[in-house]
Amino acid sequence: MRVVVVGASGNVGTAVLRALAEEPAVTSIVGVARRVPRADGSSTVGYPHDRAEWVRVNLTGTADHVRGGLDQALAGADAVVHLAWAIQPSHDRGYQRRVNVGGTRAVLDAVVRNEVPHLVVVSSVGAYSPGPPDGRLVDESWPARGIPTSDYSVDKAAQEQLLDDLEARHPEVTVTRFRPALMFQAAAGAEVSGIFLGGLASRVVRLAGRSGSGASGSRPRFPVLPLPAGVRLQAMHADDAAQAVRAAVVQRKGGAFNLAADEVLSGQDLADLLAGGRSVQLPPAVVRAALALAWRLRLVAVGEGWLDMAMATPVLDAARAREELGWAPGRTTRQAVLEMVDALLDDRGTTTPPLSAGK
Repeated sequence: MRVVVVGASGNVGTAVLRALAEEPAVTSIVGVARRVPRADGSSTVGYPHDRAEWVRVNLTGTADHVRGGLDQALAGADAVVHLAWAIQPSHDRGYQRRVNVGGTRAVLDAVVRNEVPHLVVVSSVGAYSPGPPDGRLVDESWPARGIPTSDYSVDKAAQEQLLDDLEARHPEVTVTRFRPALMFQAAAGAEVSGIFLGGLASRVVRLAGRSGSGASGSRPRFPVLPLPAGVRLQAMHADDAAQAVRAAVVQRKGGAFNLAADEVLSGQDLADLLAGGRSVQLPPAVVRAALALAWRLRLVAVGEGWLDMAMATPVLDAARAREELGWAPGRTTRQAVLEMVDALLDDRGTTTPPLSAGK
């Protein structure tokens, strides 16, 4: 089985490569990225990137570049996994749309043009409309129309519409879409820091953080944790999401699947985990105004739309993935959060350009 991974060098892409490299049914992997692990794209610097052949494609390039690169990568493919997404630069909305919506459209067109029978797209919990007021878990039937004040969410909802259109026009293509909670892994510490905090905020967080916990993971990372009142967090490890992708590819299983660990952490749970129980609960409106100002002054990397999405998105019921894919998360939300925070405080990364530390 030949599998193409578009956006293979980032956080989730690296995890997907690991999962596919360990799958006997997958005999060939093609990695597609704007910044490939080596300049010539012929090989990579280490596992799992050394298991793929690489094709450089900039999804915002000329039409001929994008079409030619994708056709080269997708030739003879049995499945395509689409992960490429732009969050930065957050002040360039046009660029984000060209990558997120235009790039998705280009990949879908290439799938049809090259007669690839299976497309897997990693969407997001951010594609969903605001969750129910009672906070109950939602399944895949919940509307995927996004949070209007979040650019990320708006683009995820647009991507979902493109998938709807593809399914209607080309029923011969099996379409799988995953809607995962936040995905963390240690190798993405530097990337997450750069994308969501930025240079100044990252330095402030590292100064405040107490990195290097004991084996039990019980040592506080921060002296106190300021949080918007009412926040809750559902997350998962990127490797667990990748295992769901692997299962769907091998089984050629179509449809929509939520992915999440079972735990949902409250603000106090996060404070207990990261700050010895010490937290400051702030009014969400105050946090939103401060974040909006800091973003406009370029003191932080993302704006208030991310807070809007965090406060409004639903809690996911991942029962369908368990039942139909035989999938189960191997790590809890707490474990994923601790791994991510420690990696962020240590500026930990890996060898691909998006994940390299100190870039």
